[in-house]
Amino acid sequence: MNIRTDILLRVYISFGFIVLLALAVLFKLVHLQVVEGDRWRAMADSLSTKYVQVEAIRGNIYSSDGSLLATSVPEYELRMDMLAGGIDKDEIFYEKVDSLAEKMSRFFGDKSPREYSAIFRSGRLSKARYLLLKRNVSHQELNVIRRFPIFNMGRYKGGLIAVQKNKRILPFKTLAARTIGYRNDNVQPVGLEGAYSSYINGESGRRLVQRIAGGTWIPVNKDIEIAPKDGLDIISTIDINMQDIAQEALRKQLIKSDADHGCVILMAVKTGEVKAIVNFTRLSKGVYEEKLNYAIAESAEPGSTFKLASYMAALDDNKVDTNTLIDGGGGLYKVHKHTIKDSHLGTGTITVKKAFEISSNAVIAKIIHQNYKSNPKQFTDHLFKMHLNKKLGIQIPGEGSPLIKSPESRFWSGLSLPQMAYGYEMKMTPLQMLTFYNAVANGGRMLAPLFVKEIRSLGTPVERFNARVIDEKICSDATVGKLHAMLEGAVSIGTGRNVISNPVYKAAGKTGTAQIADGKYGYKVRRSYNASFCGYFPADNPKYSMIVILNKPKGAYYGGLVAGPVFREIADKVYAGDMDMYYTTDETRLVGNTKMPPSKAGYKKATQKVYKALGIKALLASNSELVNTIDTNNGVTVKDVVFNPKQVPNVIDMGLKDALYLLGSAGLRPVVRGSGRVVSQSLPVGTASKKGEKILIDLK
Repeated sequence: MNIRTDILLRVYISFGFIVLLALAVLFKLVHLQVVEGDRWRAMADSLSTKYVQVEAIRGNIYSSDGSLLATSVPEYELRMDMLAGGIDKDEIFYEKVDSLAEKMSRFFGDKSPREYSAIFRSGRLSKARYLLLKRNVSHQELNVIRRFPIFNMGRYKGGLIAVQKNKRILPFKTLAARTIGYRNDNVQPVGLEGAYSSYINGESGRRLVQRIAGGTWIPVNKDIEIAPKDGLDIISTIDINMQDIAQEALRKQLIKSDADHGCVILMAVKTGEVKAIVNFTRLSKGVYEEKLNYAIAESAEPGSTFKLASYMAALDDNKVDTNTLIDGGGGLYKVHKHTIKDSHLGTGTITVKKAFEISSNAVIAKIIHQNYKSNPKQFTDHLFKMHLNKKLGIQIPGEGSPLIKSPESRFWSGLSLPQMAYGYEMKMTPLQMLTFYNAVANGGRMLAPLFVKEIRSLGTPVERFNARVIDEKICSDATVGKLHAMLEGAVSIGTGRNVISNPVYKAAGKTGTAQIADGKYGYKVRRSYNASFCGYFPADNPKYSMIVILNKPKGAYYGGLVAGPVFREIADKVYAGDMDMYYTTDETRLVGNTKMPPSKAGYKKATQKVYKALGIKALLASNSELVNTIDTNNGVTVKDVVFNPKQVPNVIDMGLKDALYLLGSAGLRPVVRGSGRVVSQSLPVGTASKKGEKILIDLK
């Protein structure tokens, strides 16, 4: 054999050995995967453990009056260990499994007893240690289920595993739902739930879990290694009664107007607390729900409600006064090639105050254009000084950005100044506009809106939030006084007179009707409007400010006709429910004759109790149970009423109840006329009484 042949032989032998080795490895892999796969996978699973987070119970959100707005309730996922200690013997399990299936079927009503029995039996055959039975089970339901056959053997013997989840619920359902907000997995949290999640969420605990066959993770120990720390509670500024009033009033008007959407904000003037905030979106005809928070997020052209800022600038800069006469030009004012028109033409020469009250676009455009056209920056700087170009920095995320142009702006034109005067070529959110009006109601002091006033832990305050002052004075006191008079006039004799004015209390405010640009048509075709009203009440001592906006109402679209009724209804009901607004007397004062309040004759103990409650000195030194009161300069004294059951008693000055008792005790049958106290009786006092005899008593 030559050398070459020898080398080839060695190569063939080596190659054959490698092939055999590869086949052996492949055979072993197939054997492990197919024949012994289940055993090795189970072993691998049994050796896999990890720590998982245990969700903490989230804190509650309360209204200002203590009503629960949002809370977490336990909800359970029911699973079963089919090899638990109490049912490890087949005879015990199969003896009771059908009874358990019958109970589960009857209780939940989702499956037949046979279907439940099949689930249990299949789980038993597969030796399931974590068999899923039911999701979304309440705590009350769990307490019932624990008494079912097998499960009533106890926590460890019966095999029932209850995995707790925390479900967030809103007890008042849709009330302030968008402001309360929500927190869902993989979704940006919104509202108070999102803004205060660091307080509400608490701290998660930790539990060791083990992976079993099928990739399911089960707790290694029944107890949690590190217990979670529950979240803190939030005390909001929302008043649940005012919120309910606001939602119903807005919903009713939205349905009537078939509007696209709308919002209402009610704010406390002195504190900036938001007492109610409503946002409704049209889902279908007559159906509205809270979907988007328009009140804080939607920046839009405000229209005529912005005129208040324009007049504030002109008055504060001494360009005009309220009694300055302006030629209304018949309701037309031409700037360059554009004519600004009033909704109702024919305006002649009128005062500045009157122009505001009737909401003349032409007059305010003329005032601002003629007084600031040589220096438009003076006007826009004044708007900036009012903080109208800045976000409010509120406690809820998602605030829309305001847009107030300046001459340096890219899109500034010769029409910008006069159009800004009546609320166009700019953007503001409803909350930003209301904050400005609230500052006027508050004497010029501008406050940032407040949504949360306290954080509590187990009922104990841990942090408080007070009103944040944006500006102590956005204009002079003299200007504030003039604006108050103009706003009151707009309600009493102006555009709001027919729907907002109330004879019981005074309101102040301004209507707004802003045309909405409609796609490719822009403003050329009148198609859509925002109807609004912004103001405060009572006008002589402002306590609440409010803005109402309806977007794209059908039919009537003027602010006074569409938004005004909502403002009026809410204000009326809030005023009726807030006694502080009409009961302002701090102490009781007696004037003129200070005669003590009279009392009916009757039982001494009852009379004594009433006078004591009223803080009146009563000299009840009497031996009789029945007394009659006598007014004296030193208080109230009494005289005895003598009663003999065999004689006709004296019931003069008594109330009906006491009189009937005495007459009945004497055997008499009384006939009653009138109401009040007894003024006469038909039988003489002291005469012998006869059983069943009639006696007529007159009350007055």
